[in-house]
Amino acid sequence: MRLYKTRTLAATAVKGGKIKWKDQLAKPSKELNVGDIISFKSGIITRTVRVIDFPTSRVGAPLVIKYMEDLTPAEEYEKLKMAKEVIPSVFYTGKGRPTKRDRRKLGGYL
Repeated sequence: MRLYKTRTLAATAVKGGKIKWKDQLAKPSKELNVGDIISFKSGIITRTVRVIDFPTSRVGAPLVIKYMEDLTPAEEYEKLKMAKEVIPSVFYTGKGRPTKRDRRKLGGYL
């Protein structure tokens, strides 16, 4: 299942203890079965998915969602929505290098 963009990111997440399988830390060599429930850290939220099936051949990332069921609680998505409201999405919209005054505004200085 493709839960992370690259294999390296996935391996780092497993080694870092960010992926749980059956409420236990997952190991890199663990093989998944249909019906397994996986919890993993994705940004600031913890997502939970159930494996529905495995593709017979390699598929693109957008097609992977057909093979898993999202069981993530709504509270996690609310946490993500609130974080997006608090953190500005664009820090500097000017052209070229910011001026000293703009840099002070970005850094929170007076």
